[in-house]
Amino acid sequence: MTKTPHLLKNSLKFPQPELEPVDTTVAVATAATPTPSGTRSDLEPGPRGRKPARRFSRRNLFIYGTLTLVALYYLLPLYVMVVTSLKGMPEIRLGNIFAPPLEITFEPWVKAWSEACTGLNCDGLSRGFWNSVRILVPSVILSIAIASVNGYALANWRFKGAELFFTILIVGAFIPYQVMIYPIVIMLREVGLYGSLTGLVLVHSVFGMPILTLLFRNYFASVPEELFKAARVDGAGFWAIYFKIMLPMSLPIFVVAIILQVTGIWNDFLFGVIYTKPDLYPMTVQLNNIVNSTQGVKEYNVNMAATILTGLVPLSIYFLSGKLFVRGIAAGAVKG
Repeated sequence: MTKTPHLLKNSLKFPQPELEPVDTTVAVATAATPTPSGTRSDLEPGPRGRKPARRFSRRNLFIYGTLTLVALYYLLPLYVMVVTSLKGMPEIRLGNIFAPPLEITFEPWVKAWSEACTGLNCDGLSRGFWNSVRILVPSVILSIAIASVNGYALANWRFKGAELFFTILIVGAFIPYQVMIYPIVIMLREVGLYGSLTGLVLVHSVFGMPILTLLFRNYFASVPEELFKAARVDGAGFWAIYFKIMLPMSLPIFVVAIILQVTGIWNDFLFGVIYTKPDLYPMTVQLNNIVNSTQGVKEYNVNMAATILTGLVPLSIYFLSGKLFVRGIAAGAVKG
């Protein structure tokens, strides 16, 4: 019994054939020898695929040249505004608006913020800034909260009259708001909200709701339906699905909604001047009063500084969340 493994081991040994040495120089010479037509032989084919494009081709030069011109076209006014706001009035009167300031001064910025006269008040843009903040924050929160719930319900919960409700919202999004100015004045006057910030908050929320509902509906419709069905099988209801499934997945579209609402509400002039009173004017109305003031000397540096201060909020939001804005717009346009 002890010899069996040894016998099996010896029985499995087969004679190995001897390999003849290969002359590698002949194979290399054969592979490297060109054919009579000047190309390499079939033993070593050349690179395949499209020829790489040149970095400085005519097409690339045209595209990047056009983009550069467009960028300069839009950046040039901003450059003039910044440069002018950093100059004193004696230097501005020299007439070269493109020249950088010889002596940088921030007095125009200080005056635009806290000293410029806007009608009877001479406290600059500071009063209008805080009025705009008090208008902006509740308007954005209220409009986005209601529109997101509307879009979620229209996309995932098929209730009776959903299509009619959605059609009415879409039609409302394309009605010119100038047509609704006087009826809204009467409505706000009847309920005692005319000339107050609360009335203006309600106006911005109502006018922003149709387009936001459309965006949220399209975004929620692009979410896989299996997630919604699985949550329903597990016993989740309307609000549980909304808060635990839909909201965590909806950051891009919420960023889009915030950017659209912040830009529209912050830059609004017409509603602010109609539905509020002088003490509650937003920043854009205060800016208009500074720029179009007919009292004293026209201070272009103060006007430019006031304009930049007014546009800092929407510009900052665009720069901080530009990528999410593009993602949200693309996701909301997939389905609907």
